[in-house]
Amino acid sequence: MLRVVISLLVIGVGLLLLVRWLEPRLAFFPSAGETTTPADYGVPYAPSTITTADGERLHAWLLKPTASRALVVYFHGNGGNLSIWAPILSDLARHGFDVLAFDYRGYGVSTGRPTESGVYRDADAILDHLSAALPTARPIVYWGRSLGTAVAAYAASRRPPDGIILEAGFPEARSVVRSSPLLALLSVFSSYRFATAEWLDRVPSPALVLHGEADQVIPFALGQALFSRLNGEKTFVAIPGGDHNDVRPANEQRYWNAVDIFIRGITDRTKT
Repeated sequence: MLRVVISLLVIGVGLLLLVRWLEPRLAFFPSAGETTTPADYGVPYAPSTITTADGERLHAWLLKPTASRALVVYFHGNGGNLSIWAPILSDLARHGFDVLAFDYRGYGVSTGRPTESGVYRDADAILDHLSAALPTARPIVYWGRSLGTAVAAYAASRRPPDGIILEAGFPEARSVVRSSPLLALLSVFSSYRFATAEWLDRVPSPALVLHGEADQVIPFALGQALFSRLNGEKTFVAIPGGDHNDVRPANEQRYWNAVDIFIRGITDRTKT
């Protein structure tokens, strides 16, 4: 019996160490450098460097269209870098939003290596920069996409915005791996949670949840599950034909109409 217990302990410790080594490699897929900017899409922008509390330097862009309805703080997904997201960010600017976007540590030309706790420290630094350098009377909206929904949710728990948009998101990390028995088992030993719904539990900001019906990475049902966990004012909009990595929405009219209605609502609220 003692040998069995010792064997189980050794296996457990081995799995724990393996998962802790694997989890950042399975959660983050950064690419280095900068190859494309909003200027390539005809959108003016200003680059900047934002320093985190633990000394990492984050590369950020501020996109400024001619007329702006709101300031969007954009939390991108777990792949690529700002250059990959440039067409999406530029499209936001063309639809009338100032956009503050940044690369997490280890992405693009940002320093460091990404971890869950690290990207939350990155969000803290962005919020501090927002307060110090970008005061605005316009509505402030946090917009997270995919893994960025968890980071946006964390940011909202620290400093609630006027509204939050959650695109292609999930309630928590374990919900994403439940369809795989092996990953579900390994997740028991994981320290990564990305608890989107839990971070938003006491956030008073109205929320818009967008999810593509054909999402092959984060299933549509997980977007619905995230929505069901949110308290307070919320709206769910399904995008017919929408997949996870669409650069342009599959149904642009439905997508942007939902965003426009949401922005008008929070704008009216901030005026009263």
